[in-house]
Amino acid sequence: MMLRGAISGFGEVAAQAHLAGWRTRPDVNIVAIHDPVSERRHHAMRLIPNIRVYDDLELMLDGERLDFVDVASPPTYHAATARMALEAGAHVLVEKPLCLARDEFDSLLDSATSRGRVLMCVHNWKYAATYRLAHDLVAAGRVGKIGYLALDRLRTAPAGGGTGMGGRWRLGAASGGGILVDHGWHVFYLMRWLMGGIDPEAVTAVLSAGQAAPVEEVADLRVIFPGDRIASTHLSWRAPVRRTRAMLYGSEAALEIEDGRVVLTARSGTSEDLSPAPEADDSYHSAWFAGMAADFERAIRNEATAGVVAAENLAEAHAALALTLGAQESARQGGNQVKLR
Repeated sequence: MMLRGAISGFGEVAAQAHLAGWRTRPDVNIVAIHDPVSERRHHAMRLIPNIRVYDDLELMLDGERLDFVDVASPPTYHAATARMALEAGAHVLVEKPLCLARDEFDSLLDSATSRGRVLMCVHNWKYAATYRLAHDLVAAGRVGKIGYLALDRLRTAPAGGGTGMGGRWRLGAASGGGILVDHGWHVFYLMRWLMGGIDPEAVTAVLSAGQAAPVEEVADLRVIFPGDRIASTHLSWRAPVRRTRAMLYGSEAALEIEDGRVVLTARSGTSEDLSPAPEADDSYHSAWFAGMAADFERAIRNEATAGVVAAENLAEAHAALALTLGAQESARQGGNQVKLR
């Protein structure tokens, strides 16, 4: 059965990553685009032959027989858009973050559960070759019992936001901007995943806002996991260079990731370069979204184990939201430790 889908919010991440990812799914057809900005609707029409475009979400939901909606608008619109799509009977995939508040999460979960609809968040870094390899090495016991994990994201500036409404959402507090939402959400679900799917217990955070924008541009966090295991992250839009790196160690070995390189060093001192084949240099990570789209499609079709994947995805989103809100509260308290709930 061909699945009929629509994308709500056709900015760069939708045009460059989501659309390309959906085009790898032979039994998925994107039939409609919703965006209130005319320039983006016109861009969609140039990219997708015979696409129908809407400036009103409700009209699209009423006028199309949709199996799913892919929400790729700025963060502040995620919860309301996802709720409307669920209420219209569609399955929903939401670009990170799933939402920005606890009551929004609870409402979306209740809406999806009561209607028997799939609700998932785009956790695309789990589909990167380096982090899949890291997860497999941890699961195979090569690292031993993990004691510490660090995930850092260094950027020279926020990613470009395009034009029109919400185009620079990363720098706007009202649109859900800030580096915690932009990069922190990815780091948070990766932490939980690499720690074996265990929820964090507490967080301390120091946030630094920019001079030209009322959102944090630098964040330093320390996250406490059960068993006195620690994770940390440094996130920056002010770095002189772009770097994506991680390091974790356990009772048997240390594992280091620097961009596409992966090195495992055993307690004996022996190091192995286990770097996977280089992936395409694509800042929007369309190949990673293709993996996410495949899991979402399987969940819609109720394929074996798909329900477990979807449930784990929401558990990761719940932890990422708790860490985001906990970090904000810790920063307001001057860096005090905040217990998560």
